[in-house]
Amino acid sequence: MQRKVNRLLPFMADGRVEAGCDEAGRGCLAGPVFAAAVILPSDFGNPLLNDSKQLTEKQRYALRPVIEEQALAWAVGIVDNEEIDRINILKASILAMHKALDDLKIRPEHILVDGNRFYPYHDIPHTTVVKGDATYMSIAAASVLAKTYRDDFMNRIALEYPQYGWLENKGYPTAAHRDAIRMYGTTPYHRMSFNLLGDGQLALDFK
Repeated sequence: MQRKVNRLLPFMADGRVEAGCDEAGRGCLAGPVFAAAVILPSDFGNPLLNDSKQLTEKQRYALRPVIEEQALAWAVGIVDNEEIDRINILKASILAMHKALDDLKIRPEHILVDGNRFYPYHDIPHTTVVKGDATYMSIAAASVLAKTYRDDFMNRIALEYPQYGWLENKGYPTAAHRDAIRMYGTTPYHRMSFNLLGDGQLALDFK
């Protein structure tokens, strides 16, 4: 079945400086959660831009320099696995978005967030949008940056721990990843508050 072409909206309100925010890696068993914030110019347009999950790896990496060169401002925030374990993944995901917003060189007038949960960021109003990465260009652009920068990180640490298949699974809970945890134990990058083995219980340190 051919997928319907998704036409993204440029802004929620014309003439307003909007920052789109999205995260990557929320459901992973290992590695940080990454988030990005992007402010696009009013004339931005790219026929390839879409929710990063709908794009191939090649398409995402082709889009990244385009977004970085043409955006009015962009930034990436990171929260590592230890902080995720301390504060939980929801709070960590939002914290990563706040960190990205902190590093924007332009202060947005409004924040568009993918999903349905967000904590207020200073005095800037925000709107949460379910499937926002398939609705607004700025959120889609943020999803591409968050995903590619997180993939870069996972590819690097995969060289330290090749037995977990992170080059392929990027830390997500595949059967092969869980089998490797059973066989080799955990690493310093695993999220110990997560159900690593898929057995309904929180992780223990198997090392």
